[in-house]
Amino acid sequence: MVRLPYVTALTTLFSYGLLFAFGQLRDFFRRIIDWFKSSSKDLKVSPFRYTCSIFFAFSSLVFGKEKKSVWIFGLDLETTLCCFLEQGYAPICLGLEDFYTRRLYLRIQDCFSRPIASAPDAWFDVVERYSKDNNKTLHRTAKTSKCLNLGSYNYLGFAAADEYCTPRVIKSLKKYSPSTCSIRVDGGTTDLHNELELLVAKFVGKPAAITFGMGYVTNSAIIPVLIGKGGLIISDSLNHNSIVNGARGSGAAVRVFQHNNAAHLEEVLREQIAEGQPRTHRPWKKIIVIVEGIYSMEGELCQLPEIIAVCKKYKVYTYLDEAHSIGAVGKSGKGVCELLGVDPSDVDLMMGTFTKSFGSCGGYIAASKEIVQYLKHACPAHLYATSMSPPAVQQVISAIKVILGEDGSSRGAQKLAQIRENSNFFRSELKKMGFEVLGDNDSPVMPIMLYNPAKIPAFSRECLRHNVAVVTVAFPATPLLLARARICISAAHSREDLVKGLEVISKVGDLVGIKYFPAEPPKHGNQAHKKVE
Repeated sequence: MVRLPYVTALTTLFSYGLLFAFGQLRDFFRRIIDWFKSSSKDLKVSPFRYTCSIFFAFSSLVFGKEKKSVWIFGLDLETTLCCFLEQGYAPICLGLEDFYTRRLYLRIQDCFSRPIASAPDAWFDVVERYSKDNNKTLHRTAKTSKCLNLGSYNYLGFAAADEYCTPRVIKSLKKYSPSTCSIRVDGGTTDLHNELELLVAKFVGKPAAITFGMGYVTNSAIIPVLIGKGGLIISDSLNHNSIVNGARGSGAAVRVFQHNNAAHLEEVLREQIAEGQPRTHRPWKKIIVIVEGIYSMEGELCQLPEIIAVCKKYKVYTYLDEAHSIGAVGKSGKGVCELLGVDPSDVDLMMGTFTKSFGSCGGYIAASKEIVQYLKHACPAHLYATSMSPPAVQQVISAIKVILGEDGSSRGAQKLAQIRENSNFFRSELKKMGFEVLGDNDSPVMPIMLYNPAKIPAFSRECLRHNVAVVTVAFPATPLLLARARICISAAHSREDLVKGLEVISKVGDLVGIKYFPAEPPKHGNQAHKKVE
């Protein structure tokens, strides 16, 4: 868990407070300037009335009165400002979300959505951009920078050309075309789709599986089909947004338990089973507990054995999201069940994506044959969405065969050993340098805590200047005070690549001031560590 020091929390809050205050002042004076530039005849507002509105608006800004308590000539403050200061249509985007986007996000948007001009391998080409209006708009150039890729989900290195996968993908492209141009239930099911579903079921250890064209939709569209009004979803507090949206759209009641806390899960379950549905107190029609294998913003492994034990005790369904764990952890890449010694039959529904370890796109649900058959007849993502591209399907099939060793080589086992070794080496070295790193060993996801808003763009830009591409994550993807840089390690990274990345991150960490813990002294016998420090 995050250990946020009081001094860091105070300085972070103070920084956001300054940004908010100056942003509000700039908005206030911008409205005045825009009004003077506009035609008073078109507005049909007397100078006296406008002066009054500005006075009340300024008093509300300074003294913090609620907008509903400030009335100007029979109109509340928001309506008055819209009438006097805006012309034409009412703005679609209002409120703090719009303010945050304009006054905070746009100032550092060059740190996000950076276009690349090559495959997301261990190194890739990042397209250079520039802005002439303080980052409000960004323009691409013809120049690229070759950077170390520490941000992509290419855990096993299948995203680039592969000696086994690539020829077969090209062959499938020529045979099936880039798209089926159809949904699965019409003309969108090829023999490749059927083969993939059988292979996925075999790989994860479930009787059957169903695939979808998008990983995010796999959660957000499946959950409302599985449960509805009268049901109860108990979700980990740090579950992914796709799970949150799926739960909200289901119509079921939603309760949250503390992250990775099986004891609190049992407490919530016992309370909800005893109380039943709100008002009527009838028993819940069904209860589903939803957790993730690896939490993508924390890099932590799920406490799956303890959670499964609680679910079996109270006879509730379990839904496991393995988007970041399938293919990346476990002796043979079969995810957290294999890593933590959990029988897949104890998990009712296993979800995963093909966008990380398999170098493709789409997602799957693996479960009993009855559940999968029901989903094929009821899930809108299967009935109405275009099916997976055949070359993308072939990529997943080929990647799984490499992992299982069915390609006739040991490359799959080597990749799994490499990702585990790379992840544990990089994590341990970052901790030795004094960074606050979240997550568990064997996890290829390792967030480095930044906290302060000014350190988000500083860290990202300085790393890019040294040809290291990293991903920074801030509000609303994380809580306001818990901004971080998320490092993703790949089996494609060599030891030299990792040492290069550590050298740059260490240098930038000293410059930006994000080494929140004392660094360990270098060991004289460890040449690699001396080189990193």
